[in-house]
Parts: sequence; C-alpha cells; structure tokens
Amino acid sequence: MKTINLLVLGICVCAVSCGNAPEHGDEHEGHAHETEEAAHQHSGEISLPAAKAEAAGVVSAVIEPGRFREVIATGGDVTSAPGDAVTVVANVSGVVDFRKDLAEGVRISENEILFSIASDGLLEGDPVRRAKIEYETAKAEYERAAGLVDENIVSRKEFESIRSAYETARLKYEAISGDGQSDGGAAVVAPKDGYVSACLVKSGDYVSVGQPLAVISGNDRLYLTADVSERYAALVPGIKDANFRLQYGDKVYGIRELGGSLVSYGRNTGEASPFIPVTFAFKRAEGIIPGSYAEIWLMGTERDNVISVPMSALTEEQGVYFVYIRLDEDCYRKQPVTVGATDGLRAEILSGLKGGETVVVQGAIHVRLASAGNAIPAHTHNH
Repeated sequence: MKTINLLVLGICVCAVSCGNAPEHGDEHEGHAHETEEAAHQHSGEISLPAAKAEAAGVVSAVIEPGRFREVIATGGDVTSAPGDAVTVVANVSGVVDFRKDLAEGVRISENEILFSIASDGLLEGDPVRRAKIEYETAKAEYERAAGLVDENIVSRKEFESIRSAYETARLKYEAISGDGQSDGGAAVVAPKDGYVSACLVKSGDYVSVGQPLAVISGNDRLYLTADVSERYAALVPGIKDANFRLQYGDKVYGIRELGGSLVSYGRNTGEASPFIPVTFAFKRAEGIIPGSYAEIWLMGTERDNVISVPMSALTEEQGVYFVYIRLDEDCYRKQPVTVGATDGLRAEILSGLKGGETVVVQGAIHVRLASAGNAIPAHTHNH
C-alpha cells in the first residue's frame, strides 16, 4: 500500500512539472519574437561613425523641391570659333625651311620666326638680299636729305618723298627678314600667340607667294555645337544654356560658367544630316581641346517643385539607382529612387524621395562600402 502511494505521488509531481514547462517555453519564445521584430524594424540601416564619415569626405544635405530645367541629352563637338584661327602664308617664293619644330599643339608666340624661305639659285634671286640693298640705298638717301633740308638745298616736298621711300624699303626688308634677324632666306613669322593646329608643308618644299604654310589657333574662343534630333524641333527655340562633358574626362562644364552664351540654332536639318545644330560660344578653359567630342545636356524651360539631387549622390546596382539617407550622425539608410532627366550635374528624382530628407551628396561610395559589412540589426536611435 505504501508502495502504491509513492507511485501515485511521483506521477502527480511529473504532471505538475510538465504542465509548467510549456508556459516557460512560451515566455522564451515571446522574447525571441520581440528581438526578431526589433531586428526587422532596423534592417538595412548602415553604421558609419561620424568621425570616419568626415575623414572619408561624406557630406549630407537636406533635399527640398526646387527648380529644374527641361533637358535634351545629345552629343556634339568643340571647335575653334571662326576668326580664332589664322593661316600663315609664304611671303616670297622659294624653298621652305623650318626654324622650329611645328608639330600640332606646339605653343607659338607672336612675331616668332616659324619658317625661312630661300631663293638662292632661282631666276628671281634672293628677295632678302634685294630688299636689303633697296633698304640700305633708301636709308643712305634719307640720311643725306635730312642734312640738306634745313639748308633748303632739298625741298620739304622732295624730302618727304625720300622719307616715304625709305620707310617703305625698311618695312619690306623687315617683313621678309624677320626684323633683320633671318639668315639664309625670308623669314615667316607668327601673326599671333597660339598653338599650331595644322602644318601644311614639309621642310624642303618649294612654295609660291601666298601659299598656306601652317594654321595657328589662339583657342581663346571656342564653339560647342550640339546635334539635336529633329523630334525635339519644337523645344529648340527654348534652349538657352548647356552643360557638357568631354569624352576624355569626367568634369562637367557649364556654358555660363565659361562666360559663354547661345550663338544660334538651325531652323531646319541639313541636307547631309538629320540633326538640327545648336551652337554656343565660350571662353577657352584649361583641359578643353578643340576637335573633341562632347556629351551635351541642353537646358530649356524651367519647372518648379521638382526634387533633384547632385549626380554624386547616386549609386547604381544592376540598373537600379540608390541614395543614402542620413538618419543620425552615425546611421544611414539605403533608399532606392527612380531617376528622371539629368543635366549632367543634377538628376531629377521621380520617386523615392518626398523632400526634407537629409541625403548624402558627396562620398556616397564610402557609405555604400560601409553597408557591405556592417548592416546593424538593432540600432537604438530616435526616428
């Protein structure tokens, strides 16, 4: 009987113990669920301490709706403006000889001797020697007359004629001899400062008077000509400004920043091209090479209440664009956005931002790199 009572007591204790176990398990399961919820609420947040962000050049700014222009994205060329390039021609006939290396791009100074043209052995003889003889003869006559005019031995009218002949002979001699500094032929000098854009002869070639020898470009004033598809013909009259980027660099230039303006636009397409030309003139800047192809953004009518971000704020992954929103000094969130038009400097945001968000505008790549290894599941900050 005593054995039976002990058996019954053991069964009761076991039953009570089993009944309490599920309750304890439920409490543990509930705590795990709460932790999972917290992790879910803060998933995708990126930790980047403020000190590291500052050292990496991460800059954030509040994005608000503002003005943004209609944009036509196209391509075109940078060329020298008409009148900016001058052609150097032969001043006498003869055999040309280079006085310096004249490869394209070589810097040239005004009045610098570029060529000498020798006429030794030709029927006409050496023009420099003939000019020198004429000059020295006229100079001697002028000096003689200058000493006699005050004594009325030479009339004032005759003296003026002698002086005119002397000045003419002097100018002729200096023009073909390079101010008397050329040896072995007539000197051909640069008419302006600039760069060699084309050399049209070779050393040893025979040239005639007036024959082009080289082209010198000052590159002080350049043209940007955009080729606009005819489907944008209705928008062309509203174009007033442009940004462009050259194919060999990442910098985006603004026409107005370069002191430029719209010159003209075509009223119709050309016979050999389906494009409408739109031309801007601007001052030359360092790094801009005439003849280069350019990616161009033509800007027209302004629109209000448009959300836009700098191009540096965008990152791209498999065709999807993202920005990074700063939640506090040490925390960021990756935000997908839909991009509309871009003017080369800023991009229109069609969706993903409402305005008022603090967005990383410089150094977004550093926040992206930080997101690769430190997404935090539970960050305690106030939203």
